[in-house]
Amino acid sequence: MSRLAKKPLIIPSGVTVSSDGSVLSVKGPKGELTVNIPYGINVAVNGNEISVSTEKTAKQNRANVGTVWSLARNSILGVTEGYGKVLEIEGVGYKAALEGQALVISLGYVHPVRFPIPQGITITVEKNAISISGNNKEQVGQVAAEIRKLKKPEPYKGKGIHYRGEVIRRKAGKKATTSGG
Repeated sequence: MSRLAKKPLIIPSGVTVSSDGSVLSVKGPKGELTVNIPYGINVAVNGNEISVSTEKTAKQNRANVGTVWSLARNSILGVTEGYGKVLEIEGVGYKAALEGQALVISLGYVHPVRFPIPQGITITVEKNAISISGNNKEQVGQVAAEIRKLKKPEPYKGKGIHYRGEVIRRKAGKKATTSGG
C-alpha cells in the first residue's frame, strides 16, 4: 500500500467532500471536481478527513490506492487554490493574443494558429508570456502541452514555445571554417 495513502487527507474549511462509492465529489470556492474511484478501493469521509484504503491485496489495487489518494488531494487543492502554468514565446515575430474564446498565436507559419480555449481554463497573455490557470491539474497541464506542441523550442536558437524555467539543451551550429588553399 502507498505510504501517502496511510495518511488521511485533511479537508480545509470551505470545502465539502462527498463519496457515493464510485465517485468522490469535491466542491469549493473555485468550482467542483469529481474523481472516479476504481473497483476495490474504499474512500471514507469522516468529519474533516478523507481516508483511502483497499481490502484486497492484489497488486493493481495497492497501486490504485496511492493514485486515488493523489487525485483526491489534487482535487482539494484545485478547488481551493487552483493550478497554473506559464509558457514563454521566444522568436522574432512570434506573438500571442486573445480573440474571444480563442488564443491566436503567430509562429512564423503562413497563417496564425487559432487555439480554442476549453471550458474551465483561463488564459491571459502578457508580452511574450501565456498564463494558463484552472482548477483541474490534469486539464491545465494538457492545455499547456498542446499549446507548446504547436511550436516546440528548437535546439539551435531556442525559438518556439517553452515552459517558464524550462532548460532548453542547445546544440552548436555549423562552424565557419576557413580553408587556406
